[in-house]
Amino acid sequence: MNAHGSLVRVLHNLGGTLLDVVHGGARHSAGIGGIVIHDPVEDSVLPTHALVLGVGLREPDEIARLLVELGGRHAVALVVRAPVPLDTEVKIAAEESGVGVLGLTRGASWIQVAAMLRALVAEGDVGGDGLETLGGTLSGDLFAVANAIAALIDAPVTIEDPHSRVLAFSGQQHKADASRTETILGRQVPERFSRMLASRGVFRDLYRSDGLVHVAPLQNGSDGPTVPRVAIAVRAGDEAIGSIWAAVREPLTPERSQALRDSAKVVALHMLRLRAGADVERRLRADLVSTALEGGAGAREALSRLGLADRPVVVLALGLRDGTDGAGGEADADLTTVRERLADAFALHLGAVHPHSAAALLGDTAYGLVPAQQDRDAGEERALRTAADFLDRIGARTGAVIGIGPTGEDSGGLAQARSGADRALRVLRAQGNERRVTRLAEVHVEALLFELRDVVAARGDEPMGPIARLAAYDRRRRANLIETLRAWLDAFGDIGAAAAAVHVHPNTFRYRLHRLAEVGGIDLNDSEARFAAMLQLRVMPLDRTP
Repeated sequence: MNAHGSLVRVLHNLGGTLLDVVHGGARHSAGIGGIVIHDPVEDSVLPTHALVLGVGLREPDEIARLLVELGGRHAVALVVRAPVPLDTEVKIAAEESGVGVLGLTRGASWIQVAAMLRALVAEGDVGGDGLETLGGTLSGDLFAVANAIAALIDAPVTIEDPHSRVLAFSGQQHKADASRTETILGRQVPERFSRMLASRGVFRDLYRSDGLVHVAPLQNGSDGPTVPRVAIAVRAGDEAIGSIWAAVREPLTPERSQALRDSAKVVALHMLRLRAGADVERRLRADLVSTALEGGAGAREALSRLGLADRPVVVLALGLRDGTDGAGGEADADLTTVRERLADAFALHLGAVHPHSAAALLGDTAYGLVPAQQDRDAGEERALRTAADFLDRIGARTGAVIGIGPTGEDSGGLAQARSGADRALRVLRAQGNERRVTRLAEVHVEALLFELRDVVAARGDEPMGPIARLAAYDRRRRANLIETLRAWLDAFGDIGAAAAAVHVHPNTFRYRLHRLAEVGGIDLNDSEARFAAMLQLRVMPLDRTP
């Protein structure tokens, strides 16, 4: 790998804002072979010259031990949350191992930092040899563009998408203010500032105009007013695809204002190049994931290209609960966008937690393939924790749920693993309770009931025997015998509980129970008769109201 993905370049773009060199290493000029999150439980497979994120590392002795281990595996550097202990043991281990030690700024999210690092390392990998340039900088390299713009106008800048998410930023951000630091750490303009900007009409003016928009200082609580901003929309034809924001303590000169306008055109070319590359990569990954999940002749080759060959894999299926879907037109378009964003966030999360994972949106479901390096149950449990953590991060408002299938031991078992994940997801989609993630083993009976309902619907079966007689009686007499039977079965024969469930006196319930036994010709003391009745009530298309 060339210097385009080297630690020197990472420090050039993120140093001083997110990362600081605590102890130097011998391999700063080496190309980064991959971003890996350290797992103290499992022995991760490290690519050559890996940049390792030491999530949760605190004690000097454990940092020193890991440095020694990483030195033997030719890692480039270890990132530890600041403040990094300036311990002699850590310093000696860093020097002897040749592994650099970097401090991650407090408040920065590990997931977001992993995404930034992967973006920096991967830039230029898609679509050719990576040597194409636009406007004098490497095609798609938004961090280099941001630094170039900052040099032209002598002000720190950010490049953002239409939703105020930070795509790249320049150096010298210390010249801005606390709000800019907060924006970069969160990779998103804080909501309180977005509301203030929207109330002033800044976004409206920005995306309706081709010129510069000047933003007066905003109040930032105890930190006082922000530094004034100058912003300009980035356009591709009539479409606003992003914006450039500069923190300026003094008004820009005419020459610098023109330089910022010209820069917006260059940024548009880079953003379009990135969009095209991302689309190609997304389609390729979706094809590989789809081929692997089919379990056919090409599954092994697809898994090999995804880096998942010759290892057990757990399949996760991410979808939206029933009722989340739109009603056509714009609602369907919005729903598609929601699914795409969820799928991208899901892929990002899995990639940060499991370096060799793969994810793609196939139809209305996003599938994740996660390597299981332990036994089957342990691998599924770890996938369960990973899925729960992702759902906690995105919140409950999206209606997202995740089903987890059994571990696929090889390429041939992956189709069955996908089927299991789909079956678990189907149960969650239909449920209205608070459960958002589950394994198939936990909802196997519910999944079987869904499949029985499918068979009944496909064949057009209708209730027979006692249930048919009770349903007919209810329709003729506007009675409640089906409801009574269902409540009694659900309460396991507890008259008090069943009567309370249907809001009648226990004596009234006893009379109805006696009546339904007569009308239906059902022996409620017979366990087989009770099971048959319960099964029909579960799978047959019966109206719950008389």
